[in-house]
Amino acid sequence: MSSSNETVRLHAFIDGLVQGVGFRMFVQDYAHSFGLTGFVRNTYDGQVEVVAEGDHQTLENLLQKLRTGPRAAFVTKVNQEWMPATGEFSRFEIRRTE
Repeated sequence: MSSSNETVRLHAFIDGLVQGVGFRMFVQDYAHSFGLTGFVRNTYDGQVEVVAEGDHQTLENLLQKLRTGPRAAFVTKVNQEWMPATGEFSRFEIRRTE
């Protein structure tokens, strides 16, 4: 487990009714308010992908938001992976579907 102020990366895929419900904007708003960097995008198979970097506790807070999503969403599963941060992002953005 990393120390709480060490920068780490969260890579998550969110399943459920998560496209067309404002999920990406919801994630971007929380990522900005939490001071995280990275991106969110839809995937062609109907998931939302999130890559975010920051301290571990802040990313855990984001993960809790991902598990509920915006009001119109229905999240069935969140697969997450923790990795070392790369520092490649300067901000948090919404990216095109991939």
